[in-house]
Amino acid sequence: MVTKEAACVVLLLLAAATTCQAAGAGGGYYVPPGPGSTTYGLKVGYYRDKCPPAEAIVRRVVRDAVRLDPGVGAGLIRMLFHDCFVEGCDASVLLDPTPANPQPEKLAAPNNPSLRGFEVIDAAKAAVERACPGAVSCADIVAFAARDASAVLSRRGLDFDMPAGRLDGRVSSASRTLGFLPPPTFGLSQLVQSFAAKGLGVEDMVALSGAHTVGRSHCSSFVPDRIAAPSDINASFAASLRGQCPVSGGNGDPTVAQDAVTPDVLDNQYYKNVLAHRVLFTSDASLLTSPATAKMVSDNANIPGWWENRFKAAMVKMASVDVKTSNQQGEVRRNCRAVN
Repeated sequence: MVTKEAACVVLLLLAAATTCQAAGAGGGYYVPPGPGSTTYGLKVGYYRDKCPPAEAIVRRVVRDAVRLDPGVGAGLIRMLFHDCFVEGCDASVLLDPTPANPQPEKLAAPNNPSLRGFEVIDAAKAAVERACPGAVSCADIVAFAARDASAVLSRRGLDFDMPAGRLDGRVSSASRTLGFLPPPTFGLSQLVQSFAAKGLGVEDMVALSGAHTVGRSHCSSFVPDRIAAPSDINASFAASLRGQCPVSGGNGDPTVAQDAVTPDVLDNQYYKNVLAHRVLFTSDASLLTSPATAKMVSDNANIPGWWENRFKAAMVKMASVDVKTSNQQGEVRRNCRAVN
């Protein structure tokens, strides 16, 4: 009889093998597509004819916003993840409540009040609309913004092409988020299954987890299972967190930096923190619970450029999840907060 633990190991190894095969012959790793190439129906340089200044406009708006507030950059990266895992990468997370739909995704517990950057998307959309009315989808702006925030926060260390051609969805439901967005309490097998459901492998999951090197987290997201209960968390780190977070009641729900070492820089420090047991979430700590993922963490922490290449590739892959590319599936919204 195959135990549950053995089944999880098999799933993990199969997913890891798939990722390794995607690396291609010769041991190289997947490189984000260059100009003119296509990925899942999307194309690098998609707006070259439709709206030539589109990407430059989004890049400028995002750069200015992130330089003023690095936390917004972390929010924009997280926004792409939260958009793509629910209904696909279709800007459904941007839709405001209406009488017909009073509970869209943005009001769901995983997004409200923690998801940030909506005003940056609004500013980018307004600027693009002035240049090219009705040409650029909100879904593509979300993808461009996550890419550009990555570049700014990494001090240009993470600069890559992002294919475009997504259309905006018309459906957004808060009830859908809990079934697709993995919470910080997930263990490894749950994370693997959650990402596999979106066509993403184990190495993609480990690479994208590196985004936890920027941004802040509400104490309520980790205190119950990491501080108020036995865990593998480093004792001095836990003591520091107890000084910032109420273990029981009072003081509201403050936030702490996800990476106390380089909180505003998108780098591989996260993986060093994982190895040192100085991470906030159960999901972070779970990366050390299998030899395969523990090795990935070690490689990302210690081999120069290793994580950066995998993060760029995983971002492009994630931004291609369940995209809508036909008029029957979606539209180009005039206002990112409302369907046409």
